[in-house]
Amino acid sequence: MGRYTGPKNKIARRFGVNLGLKTNAAKVAKRLNQKPGQHGARRRSSTSSFGKQLEEKQKAKFIYGLRERQFRGYVEEANRREGDSGVNLNRILESRLDNVVYRMGFAVTRAQARQFVNHGMFTVNGKKLNIPSYLTKVGDEIALKDNKQGKKIFEPITDQLSNAKAPSWLKVDPSAKKGSVLSIPLQEDVENVFDVKLIIEYYSTR
Repeated sequence: MGRYTGPKNKIARRFGVNLGLKTNAAKVAKRLNQKPGQHGARRRSSTSSFGKQLEEKQKAKFIYGLRERQFRGYVEEANRREGDSGVNLNRILESRLDNVVYRMGFAVTRAQARQFVNHGMFTVNGKKLNIPSYLTKVGDEIALKDNKQGKKIFEPITDQLSNAKAPSWLKVDPSAKKGSVLSIPLQEDVENVFDVKLIIEYYSTR
């Protein structure tokens, strides 16, 4: 199945939480308690452990815009690494280039960041890279290409970067329109919208 391209508010309402898929958080919040469907009819919620695990997995996939095969691959990689698999999975997801571009403040949603990267608007360590799934490493420098800075969409980028609240593992230089990875993603900086432990449990039995 391909990536979901339908109404973003419908997803947020389905889970009752803002997944960061839309730019206007206030607008999303107004309808979070109204479930999708005719007249906002509330669906019967699943109370089984499997249902909860599945829901958390779906949240993470929607947030990062991932297909099942790719997401499963990340979970398998997280299990192979030393340490807590849940922490490892969060680090992998946060290290994706499109997520880093978003977290630095170059884009207002992860979907927009993915589009920017796909269109070759950024360099990593001085080289053009258009692979959203590239996993950034400590010391990597991500910069908006010089010939893209004049585009209308990037006219307010200096102020946008200055006002963005980048996590502590990233450093942003608004005037130079670039940023760097200072450390591995820190657990305290992860947006805890989904329960990563339940996701690991889901895949452990499949």
